[in-house]
Amino acid sequence: MAFRGWKWLLLLGRQNTFAKAWRSRRGGPFLRWKRCCHWSAGKSLDPEVRAFLEENTEVTSSGHLTPEIRLRLLTPRCRFWKEKPDLWPYGDPFWAIYWPGGQALSRYILDNPRVVKGRSVLDLGSGCGATAIAAVMSGAAQVLANDIDPIAGMAMILNCELNHLNPFPITIKNIINSEAGNWDLIVLGDMFYDEQLADGLHHWLRKHIRIQQTEVLIGDPGRHQFLRHSIRSQLHKVIEYSLPEYTRQENNGLTSSIVWSYQPSNSLENC
Repeated sequence: MAFRGWKWLLLLGRQNTFAKAWRSRRGGPFLRWKRCCHWSAGKSLDPEVRAFLEENTEVTSSGHLTPEIRLRLLTPRCRFWKEKPDLWPYGDPFWAIYWPGGQALSRYILDNPRVVKGRSVLDLGSGCGATAIAAVMSGAAQVLANDIDPIAGMAMILNCELNHLNPFPITIKNIINSEAGNWDLIVLGDMFYDEQLADGLHHWLRKHIRIQQTEVLIGDPGRHQFLRHSIRSQLHKVIEYSLPEYTRQENNGLTSSIVWSYQPSNSLENC
């Protein structure tokens, strides 16, 4: 099965909730990480996982909105682009795709460093870590990346190395509906792919804005699940980017991606 078909399976898989994603994880070195919930700079990568990721991804900075950022991704030159998905030994590699919402957020931060400069930033659903990397490059005082896949956390460390950055802290637990600390800015891209998850995000983000006056930026290319959700009426368009041809081809013809500012109305504060 070509990876184009496999990627379609990943897109369908993103309809599942975080809980189902955790339950679907498979064995191998992942099991040694199952109890780990936080990754900090200076912690060494599992040599077996490092070797596997370096062998089965390609370092690239082309075909995306942020040529300044080098990333390890699955590309047509990688073995698993055409290999059977079942042969991939870890959880589904969502992190190995640079999704359009994350691209837009990263581009916006790089072009407007004042958005993060001197501020604390939480990158929710960080994936490959590009938006967190953009925040560090742009002068953020503190960055925490969050993704429920431990392999994504390891990939982020490799991507920090590629961009000559000290690794930022990474948490791999599901922090939605929990206390996540006090952040000046929360950024999230491509997260509104499931109604239940979207509802949870909506309430959790609104709580942060109400209690901590957190700023929230959301990146999304206009997927159906996002546009039809009630949160859409509380969003203000910041900027829209035309996607490069490569990204369009790999995302079923989506042509642009938008950065939104989430600004819930006062009437919803007590909901």
